[in-house]
Amino acid sequence: MNDRENRTEDVIHDVKFITGYDIYLFKEGNHHRLYDKLGAHIMTIGEKSGAFFALWAPNAENVSVAGDFNRWNRESHPLKVRKDGSGVWEGFIPCIKRGDIYKYHIHSRYNNYKVDKGDPFAFYWELPPKTASVVWRLDYEWRDSEWMENRHKHNSLNAPLSIYEVHIGSWRRSLEDGGRFLTYRETAHYLADYIREMGFTHVELLPVTEHPFYGSWGYQTVGYFAPTSRYGTPQDFMYLVDHLHQNGIGVILDWVPSHFPSDEHGLSYFDGTCLYEHADPKRGYHPEWNSYIFNYSRNEVCAFLISSAVFWFEKYHIDAIRVDAVASMLYLDYARKEGEWIPNKYGGKEDLDAISFIRKLNESVYISHPDAQTIAEESTAWPMVTKPTNIGGLGFGMKWNMGWMHDTLKYFSKDPVYRKSHHSELTFSIWYAFTENFLLPLSHDEVVHGKGSLIGKMPGGEWQRYANLRLMFGYMYGHPGKKLLFMGGEFAQWKEWCHEESLEWHALEYPFHRGMQKWVKDLNHLYRTEPALYELDFSADGFEWISLHDWEQSIISFIRKGRDNDKMALIVCNFTPVPRRIYNVGVPRGGFWAEVLNSDAEVYGGSGCGNAGGIEAAPVPVHGRTHSLCLTLPPLGVLFFKSC
Repeated sequence: MNDRENRTEDVIHDVKFITGYDIYLFKEGNHHRLYDKLGAHIMTIGEKSGAFFALWAPNAENVSVAGDFNRWNRESHPLKVRKDGSGVWEGFIPCIKRGDIYKYHIHSRYNNYKVDKGDPFAFYWELPPKTASVVWRLDYEWRDSEWMENRHKHNSLNAPLSIYEVHIGSWRRSLEDGGRFLTYRETAHYLADYIREMGFTHVELLPVTEHPFYGSWGYQTVGYFAPTSRYGTPQDFMYLVDHLHQNGIGVILDWVPSHFPSDEHGLSYFDGTCLYEHADPKRGYHPEWNSYIFNYSRNEVCAFLISSAVFWFEKYHIDAIRVDAVASMLYLDYARKEGEWIPNKYGGKEDLDAISFIRKLNESVYISHPDAQTIAEESTAWPMVTKPTNIGGLGFGMKWNMGWMHDTLKYFSKDPVYRKSHHSELTFSIWYAFTENFLLPLSHDEVVHGKGSLIGKMPGGEWQRYANLRLMFGYMYGHPGKKLLFMGGEFAQWKEWCHEESLEWHALEYPFHRGMQKWVKDLNHLYRTEPALYELDFSADGFEWISLHDWEQSIISFIRKGRDNDKMALIVCNFTPVPRRIYNVGVPRGGFWAEVLNSDAEVYGGSGCGNAGGIEAAPVPVHGRTHSLCLTLPPLGVLFFKSC
């Protein structure tokens, strides 16, 4: 038996690792690099190598570290509480090494509550279903300097952003070993090659933060400073990000500061009290997700969350975070009935503490990493989500346009014979398109829980379904706003997404699926090479209707413009299965207009109906323009023209 197991003197308590200034900032809520101070840190004190442990547990009577290094003896290695009233327990334990497994044993001063908790600041966790933390270093030799130096260009609001949303555990699995998960390193190469071929600019990863239940897809997080060990070590995840960067691909991380699970080893009831969550279930319990809501009125909790966000930018070179479920944070009555929520001090339903936290979060991220982005999943009409905090905004860089998504899917699900009665569902989005910096999402949420796949939502027979989906993707890429598509949609996977298995890659053996994949690939490449399609996404100067009133034939046409007004693109959509011949569309100038993309081309699985590569504008006034194009519009088709 190791001599350390019953010797409390092995713990050194006079290590000056956390300063008084650290504590001052922590209590104030302004320490945004707590990961450098709290948690487990390998170091050498004098001639002794080991690890310094620090934990915030203000309502604990005693805290000790137990693990494989002391055979889980909960008495032998106690931490000592600081005398500054911070509630931080600390101590240096010699001989601790990288890979040692540990938990904190907390004895609360209330109700004789005793519990073993994982480390909220752990860099690495045991492979679930095991629940202990792992002592780890974050050393890594990055090779993405070229990307990091130019990241501001790739993340600019004036740059093309075409995002491929991915769940690592089900994007692709090993063909051997019973269909096991691919590791981060294996995924790095497959994913980089695929993204480069397909032309997406960024990858958005469903949460990789450590989570106990795989079926939560990462949205029930316990490890806010650790990538899940399901796919490898922290260094393996660094390799994934690094490799994507080296291939010119940005990385966005889904991040969840809105709620956390009730697992005993996690944040809930941490020191025998509601430390991270609100004590009153009307504010601290989320009825829709059976999870707990962070207490944003507590400075230390806000510092914890902001430190987590900064951590992923700082240590893992993440390019953006997509903040999940922002609406659930903003509204006190979110998913609650009357009498189940507590009004704010003014009697309103706005969560003033959460609003303050969100603004501070965005300010902190952009101050420390001005070339990064924060993206809000916000599903309501809350104003000024992407406006600066100094004028009353929330301070996000971009916001998911959930209204566009709902209206578009609702419209496309209808039989074309009825679409003329719902024409405004397509045109309405432009009325508010420039009020925020919008991102157009066709995300995982639209292909789960019985909603079916994207291709499954399309009406009609086989050819009509695929034509409809090609048309929807084309309309999306022509519409103002950045783009996001969930994996599998790009090749029209038939099955609803299932996190327990790989995508249906075998579908690419069939022409319609190959055609869809090529269509999305060509859309991406056109989008990235035509500034008119992205430079002025968030300005009305970049959009001009040609015709939005032809509801009878379900046709719309519009112009997209870049900062150079000489560069423009014309998009014409026919939302019926009837080809329209000799259809006149007004254009703002004469000359040749090249047909650069046609969703009905045979190579995509279409009928080949089109305009032979382009057409000369005639000096015939139409739609209030001096010139016009006499076009053939393919059935359920979208045409992209470029003014030459």
